[in-house]
Amino acid sequence: MASVIVCSGPHDGHVSPMLGVARQLIGRGHRVRFLTGPKYQDAVKASGAEFLPLGPGAEEPPENSDASGLQAIRDGVKALVIDPARGQYLPLAAAIADEPTDAVLAEISFMAASILTRQPRAGRPPVIACGILPLTLSSPDCAPFGLGLPPGSGPASRLRNRALNWLVANVALKDTQRQVDQRMRELGGVGLNGDFFLDWARNADLFAQFTVEEFEYPRSDAPDNLRFFGPMSRHAASASVTPKPDWWGELDGSRPVVYVTQGTVSNEDFTALVGPTLEGLAGEDVTVVVSTGRRPLGALPPLPANARAAEFLPDAELLPKVAVYITNGGYGGLHYAMESGVPIVVAGDTEDKPEGAARVAWAGVGINLRTGRPKPEAIRDAVRKVLGDGRYGAGSRRIGAAIKASPGVDGLIEEMEAMLRKE
Repeated sequence: MASVIVCSGPHDGHVSPMLGVARQLIGRGHRVRFLTGPKYQDAVKASGAEFLPLGPGAEEPPENSDASGLQAIRDGVKALVIDPARGQYLPLAAAIADEPTDAVLAEISFMAASILTRQPRAGRPPVIACGILPLTLSSPDCAPFGLGLPPGSGPASRLRNRALNWLVANVALKDTQRQVDQRMRELGGVGLNGDFFLDWARNADLFAQFTVEEFEYPRSDAPDNLRFFGPMSRHAASASVTPKPDWWGELDGSRPVVYVTQGTVSNEDFTALVGPTLEGLAGEDVTVVVSTGRRPLGALPPLPANARAAEFLPDAELLPKVAVYITNGGYGGLHYAMESGVPIVVAGDTEDKPEGAARVAWAGVGINLRTGRPKPEAIRDAVRKVLGDGRYGAGSRRIGAAIKASPGVDGLIEEMEAMLRKE
């Protein structure tokens, strides 16, 4: 039995995949302590793990930023990485000192783990970086993370990528780089030493990316520690207990179902995506299904005759009935759709969402509307195109087959166990 610490920032999209890892670790006989915010204490205990609270400055998620592009990266790094670093690192260091710890598994935005990787290997447990976001690693084969640009091909694209990567690291995010370096030195005594802060997982003992290679840009300089395990949460592995709404029987295949949701985080303003979808598809021969992400149904705009809504829906049972999935681009939701072979229309321009949206178009699984507030007619046209062109569905089914064949949580744990046997 190994003693493992699992770490996550206090955000639904970060905690959920890490809880999936924790549950499986416990099921295989390992001891798990889970370090996150107090909001998730009950969920952690229900998984069988011991709850460890984050410290001051790290316990609560920051407010959502409306910024896009590089400013979104600046805001995100400050809110998710720099500001909570002390409240992450001190409890993590205390937990490691409290009892022998065999491994630390931390999602990619958890800065305390990056600080830990800078410590001498003999004096720390192995660190496994868990990629719950699109791959952040800089590379001459890819544009910088956050710009939402496809990688391109050929010498001209590589030249563009090199120039953009230099400008981002040395000009646009120079101050952010300095702040991360300073915080690392304050807490761990060792800074970045010239490395780009988004590349910290290169120093981890294992970099476990929670997707499949088919949904990620190829990098000729990918580190040897990088492995693709597929998403940690699988529909096939989870039986839903979510009650079905009264209108569920209407999803009988008589006309295409279009499913739209803004998730459980960016769902305060339904005029961003849900409202334009309802308006744009009101006259179409489809059934529009809306999930509010647990917000009251009264927060929705008026529903047209062809729309149905619920506060929460059993995705595992709904997605196989869906012809088109409309989303603001949350990483987990994209993988759920592709696991079921559903083509995607994505409209997201904040946080990491432009990167997920760009990969949707690059992988041929759907259409990227390149905005977080699309016009109704743009959504209508995109849905018509996806319904009329079978290549998008075929692309999603191709990725879905790769997801089903990927090793998932079991593969990650087996890799960890093999690594610990060599210790």
